[in-house]
Amino acid sequence: MSDITLTQATSPADLNAVRDLCWAYRDFLLSNSAIDKEITETFYPAPKYTTLMAQLPELHARPSGIVLLARDADGTALGCGMTHALDDDTSEVKRVFVNDAARGKGVAALICNALITQAKADGFTRIVLDTSKSLHAAQRLYLRLGFTPCGPYQPIPDDVLPELLFYSRAL
Repeated sequence: MSDITLTQATSPADLNAVRDLCWAYRDFLLSNSAIDKEITETFYPAPKYTTLMAQLPELHARPSGIVLLARDADGTALGCGMTHALDDDTSEVKRVFVNDAARGKGVAALICNALITQAKADGFTRIVLDTSKSLHAAQRLYLRLGFTPCGPYQPIPDDVLPELLFYSRAL
């Protein structure tokens, strides 16, 4: 993991690399399970996701959010993650994704720890996230990082609510 760099994505090239990773994440969810496909198509149909990708720099702008990009020594984009403010006290983690080649190498933990550290430095007192019940590795990671299960922190449609897990951590 020592050859992995983590930087704030601000340049057009870095943001495009993050967008590519986010689309790969969406594709992964669409193919992961029938319920993940349904959730993804419900929350992020392609036109809405296209708009979201265009707005990443604004939605996760400093000083209340951040977009991070992990790269290997050759400059290959390995993973990404971002945060944004839900309110004055709460930061939400969004779209943590690591490509197949980097899985199991600690990249997601590196990204998450940096997001947690930044949220705390930004003055938030709580950080939250959600994940699919089918993403067991993500669940194990979040528990290892000190997140605890919690209830939904935003309105969620009743039909997908049973398929999601919610986590919170004090900062």
